[in-house]
Amino acid sequence: MKYNDVIEGIFLNRPNRFIAEVLIDNNVERVHVKNTGRCKEILVYGTKVYLEKSNNANRKTKFSIISAFKENTLINIDSQAPNKVVYEAIKSGKIDEFKDITYIRREVVFDKSRFDLYYERGKKKGFIEIKGVTLEKDKLALFPDAPTERGAKHVEEMIKAKKEGLEGFIFFLIQMENISIFTPNYLMDKKFGENVKRAKSCGVNIIGYNSIVTKNEIKIGKKIKILV
Repeated sequence: MKYNDVIEGIFLNRPNRFIAEVLIDNNVERVHVKNTGRCKEILVYGTKVYLEKSNNANRKTKFSIISAFKENTLINIDSQAPNKVVYEAIKSGKIDEFKDITYIRREVVFDKSRFDLYYERGKKKGFIEIKGVTLEKDKLALFPDAPTERGAKHVEEMIKAKKEGLEGFIFFLIQMENISIFTPNYLMDKKFGENVKRAKSCGVNIIGYNSIVTKNEIKIGKKIKILV
């Protein structure tokens, strides 16, 4: 997934979850944050960030933060990116688990949830729910960085789909490089973690990949180990 018209800035503060103040060319700009998560370990005063300029003249903010440095690691924080990255990777045959699929569609409703992807391979059908991961501690990726009732519900619905004879995948896309291990963040959201553990025991596939992140792009990286 590539971005257009990307510029550099310095993060100053975040008045609310949608808006941040960033220093761009010596001017303080109010910009959009493309992630409603906390990102408090990433968005700290003085951090170098990359922003994409909007082509919508009617928008209140000209720019959106798409990535930020945490020490020497560039982390993509665009919450809309993971779905696009995984979809593109599957379509181009870059994910082993899905190389044999014959049909794929985005945003498909099942019962009370809307899963990110629906696919078919032969007579088998299944769903993929994608979670973007931006939280890292000591080279360990964690999700979520804030309690997520919606996320826990998605996992419960995936268990239901599996019990009804469909295949199911919970896909964690780590939005940075050099990460090889992921685990649910039980301390932040025990219910989500326990649901993921229960999903695995019911036959839902829990997989994760890291990402290659640059100033203008994020794309699929390598498969990582999942500890549930």
